[in-house]
Amino acid sequence: MSLSGFSVNLSNYQNEISRFKIGIAYTLWNDQIVNVLKNGAVKSLLKLGVPKSHIIEYPTPGAVELPLTSQKLFESENVDAVICLGCVIKGDTPHFEYVCQVATQGILNVSLKFSKPNIMGVLTVLTEDQAHERIGGSHGHKGEEAATTALYQLLQYNHFNQ
Repeated sequence: MSLSGFSVNLSNYQNEISRFKIGIAYTLWNDQIVNVLKNGAVKSLLKLGVPKSHIIEYPTPGAVELPLTSQKLFESENVDAVICLGCVIKGDTPHFEYVCQVATQGILNVSLKFSKPNIMGVLTVLTEDQAHERIGGSHGHKGEEAATTALYQLLQYNHFNQ
């Protein structure tokens, strides 16, 4: 299938975007970072035309719990996409690798199960400074990027289904 005629300028699709219902699953762990991610995602969704009433925010303890939380958002809230937000900072043990792998694989599995965008917006960083660089620093704002990715995928999938 071709995407001819599909523009990456999301502002061209405000009528479609205004119908989307978006879930945001976010962790309570590292909340000083995650709240900035979440606020950036919500700000982007609103700016691009998603009504506030179509954004469902749901907290979960940590990154390992994100896949189940996003699955429940798909099942019980009938959302079109879920944005999973969290921050895992490497410590002195291999716990970091296990958490990152479980969260990443789980988020992917839920996306494939529902054939809907389940966006991986979990920062996996070595230091807190690296996290701050990804919430508005030199590496952009990963919460805003996750929101844009969700909308882009939804529009692209709608284009495939036409």
